[in-house]
Amino acid sequence: MSNDEQGFFEQAMADVIPLAGRQQTLYLKPQDHMDKTQRREARALPLDNVLSTDFLAIIPRATALEYKREGIQQGVLDKLRQGRYALQGSLNLRGSTVEQCRQALFSFIVQAERQNLRSLLIVHGYGRADDSHANIVRSYVAKWLAQLEQVQAFCRALPRDGGDGACYVTLRKSEAARADNFERHAKHSR
Repeated sequence: MSNDEQGFFEQAMADVIPLAGRQQTLYLKPQDHMDKTQRREARALPLDNVLSTDFLAIIPRATALEYKREGIQQGVLDKLRQGRYALQGSLNLRGSTVEQCRQALFSFIVQAERQNLRSLLIVHGYGRADDSHANIVRSYVAKWLAQLEQVQAFCRALPRDGGDGACYVTLRKSEAARADNFERHAKHSR
């Protein structure tokens, strides 16, 4: 600081009284106002990530990602391919390491299931070559989604949502949603 600046500072601070010598800790409330049950549920996330990072068959860039669990109707996959399900959540994995992607994808799917979300978008990116990092992440995402029982189907996203660099995912209904659906349709059949 120059002498003039030092003088201005001392003049501005002349009537300031220093705080007492004891230290205080200021605890800020969390920004998101979650109630106790939501906090408890967030802490109860399973610690065991079932997604594996063992042998990986790299999917060529020209091959579109697509998967349908046994017992799922073809119409579900067709609607998913056409982007006819409203997206309820999304996860961006671009620029992350494989392990970060594994952890993020697992916790995202678990939380989506707890919040009764069914239609998701996962952005994984795509590289220019088959052995690029983005294509390796893309191949792992396909492998991991097939490993999760909650996932009914997934496919390449439409260009407006990321095209080859993203995929649509549909999850199974929760027990509560199934019971609600049963109640609604049971009333109509009486």
